[in-house]
Amino acid sequence: MLELQNIRKDFNIGTVDRVTLFDSFSFQVETGSFVSVIGSNGSGKTTLLNLVCGSVTADSGSIVFDGKNITNMPEYKRASFIGRVYQNPQMGTCPELTIIENMALADNKGKRFGLTPAVNRQRVQYYKDLVKQCGMGLENRMNVKVGALSGGQRQALALVIAGMTDIKLLILDEHTAALDPKTSENIMILTDRLVREKKITTLMVTHNLRYALEYGDRIVMMHEGKTVLDKSGDDKKALDIEDLLKVFNKISIECGN
Repeated sequence: MLELQNIRKDFNIGTVDRVTLFDSFSFQVETGSFVSVIGSNGSGKTTLLNLVCGSVTADSGSIVFDGKNITNMPEYKRASFIGRVYQNPQMGTCPELTIIENMALADNKGKRFGLTPAVNRQRVQYYKDLVKQCGMGLENRMNVKVGALSGGQRQALALVIAGMTDIKLLILDEHTAALDPKTSENIMILTDRLVREKKITTLMVTHNLRYALEYGDRIVMMHEGKTVLDKSGDDKKALDIEDLLKVFNKISIECGN
């Protein structure tokens, strides 16, 4: 289980532009759950992900994962059990390395490096089988530099790489936002398959309301660092896009927008 307890996070401390985004914020994600997080810009969605991954530190409060306090654990150590796929397809992979080299790096994450070749030839077929599941022909382009791939191909590869090791938590940071509609659909199908097969606890931030409703077993809406909607199970299944828009509109009116 992932638990954020009484989190406080301020930005621009010591200036007139100081902003308190989270104040006594608590949030839990059950093990094996797939949670979709939606909300307007500035609601705290990405900061939530950054706090979990360790790229942003909380000013107070605690973050506990699987019973272990990781509040002060450096980001690089959390990366041993947290996989993250970003909005920008150029992040998460090394463009100057080939597909096979990127996969070999992921395969050896956390292991000691020696003088042996970086790519274990016995693993090549395994890598090909993994990317073949993407349905993009990547298995025939293993020696192509990742920088030469399309955005959709890079995002698919980033997903595969994120799931190569025994991660316990998958973070999806608007990972379809920069893709065309058809590619986005393919990436979401691939995402759902990965999460189901590996039973990975997943936290997905998205602006796509349909994806938020269609995928996962829980939906959370955030606004100004607070949770304003949290539905799971049959309550989530009963929601439609109109219901979500009504909540958005209500918040907008209350804020005077």
